[in-house]
Parts: sequence; C-alpha cells; structure tokens
Amino acid sequence: MQIIENDQFKAEIDEHGAQLTHLFNKSEGFDYIWNDDLWPKHAPVLFPAIGRSEKDAYFYNGQEYKMPQHGFVADQDFKVEKNTGNCLILSLTDNEITRKYYPFAFKLTIMFSLNLTGITFKFNVENIDNKDLSFSLGSHPAFNVPINGEGTFDDYQIDFEPSGLTLKQFEIVKTPNPYRDGKIIKLNAANGSHINLNHEMFENGLIIIENDGIQGVLLSSSKTKHSIHLSLDDFRYVCLWTKEGANAPFLCIEPFAGLPDIAGHEVELMDKEANTQLQPGQKKTFEYVITLR
Repeated sequence: MQIIENDQFKAEIDEHGAQLTHLFNKSEGFDYIWNDDLWPKHAPVLFPAIGRSEKDAYFYNGQEYKMPQHGFVADQDFKVEKNTGNCLILSLTDNEITRKYYPFAFKLTIMFSLNLTGITFKFNVENIDNKDLSFSLGSHPAFNVPINGEGTFDDYQIDFEPSGLTLKQFEIVKTPNPYRDGKIIKLNAANGSHINLNHEMFENGLIIIENDGIQGVLLSSSKTKHSIHLSLDDFRYVCLWTKEGANAPFLCIEPFAGLPDIAGHEVELMDKEANTQLQPGQKKTFEYVITLR
C-alpha cells in the first residue's frame, strides 16, 4: 500500500490494481471513498475494456480472445516508479498473463497527485509494440454518499457542466449482465443538466451519459458544505452507478474513454466503437481532477 498526503488530504493507493482505496479529509477526519463489503471495491482502473464484452470476448485478426469485465488491470500488480510524498507514479507493462487476454505490448502509467483542493489522476498509455493497438480506458471511483454522513443519499444532486443540457443516456439491457442495446434515450431523471439523486433511477443499472462536450460534474447537497467535482475534458463519456436494489450509500462517477459492447454483437477489436487506437511508439494521456470541498 502506498500513501501520499499533504496538509489537506491523505490518500492510500494499492499497488494491486493501482486502486485508490482511501481519500481522507484530514481536518475533519472523514473518507470520501467507499469502503464496505456491500461492494468490495473502491476506485478500479478499467483497461483495456470498459464494462462487459459480448460473450466476455472479442476478435482480433479473426482469433477470439477472452476479456474480463472492465479488463484485467484490477488483478495486476503495478510497479512503483516514484513516490515523492504527495505524488505517486505506478506502471504496468504487458506480461505473460496480460498477453493471454490482449496480444499487445503496452505500458500503462498512472500518476496520482495531491494538491491543495483535491487529487489529479493522469493515465498514460504507450504502444511499445510493432503493430497498432486499440483500447478503452476508464476510472471507477466510488464516493460515500452522504459525504461525511451529512444528509441521506436522496438529499444529494448531480450537476453537469455546461448547464442547460438535455441529458441523454445509452439504453441498457440485462442479459442478465448489463450491455448497451444500441439505442440512445432521454435521461428521464434529469432536469436540464441537473439530477436529484435517488436509488430508483439505477434500477436498470449503470447510466452512461451520451452527451458530447461535458466538461465536469458536481456532487453536492444543501445538507453539507462538502462537495465533489470531477473535470471530464479528456473523457468522452461519464457513467453514474450504484449497486442496484441495495439502497447503497455510495455513488460511482466514472470517466469513460470507451464503451461496453452492444448485446449480441461480438466485435473485432480494431473496429470497436469509442476505442482509442495507437500506432507503434505512440502515447495517449487522459487526465481528470477531483476537486474536494
């Protein structure tokens, strides 16, 4: 376990999966990040797939490869490149296990950096192969709602930036696992860019917002002075999720650069919708900032 901290915050990051497990407000002594066996994760990294692949598999050059939900990095041990006290850099390079799922040479580097107002996540994907590669990348942080135990889940709201949007989502079908069905529908829980949270809106599972150009999302409540803001400029999509049917006191706000498959459509990796492709030697960086109040 790696620790970084400054005067305001303390973060704990597990090298196994490069997962942020705690993010403490030091002055008030509470954790922003979910920790409970009801959902035994905290903030998984999603790579090189997001969500379910059809038949938990895909094709590359006509050969079928298995792909776990959200990819495989959650089960990989990352190398500690540097820990300066308030900044941690972890890396994962392809290995014998990853190549069974994903026949590419790559390096994934993740930087966690604390500042006076929160934490920055920076993901760098490098193609170190001699052929093109294709990937999705996402982050799955789960936040305690209510924040610091103030209010209830239903007292909180989500506001997307810019304001005045007509929010749309990908329709989700369960088979019983959640997949897209290919349709885009209005997000009925939204009023413009605003959503009053309730557990019923998650009965069908995850809500992947389709609107292009979303710059950020704010989680807040009149019951507390605290709030959580995520910048989303580098991520085309954002997903909202909490555990269905559990009235769980957490909310995942997930930046997505990629999408789950459409039900019934096993895909060729190089044609996968919303994936990023890199030529040999190319790199791509994705960054988002969590601002905490």
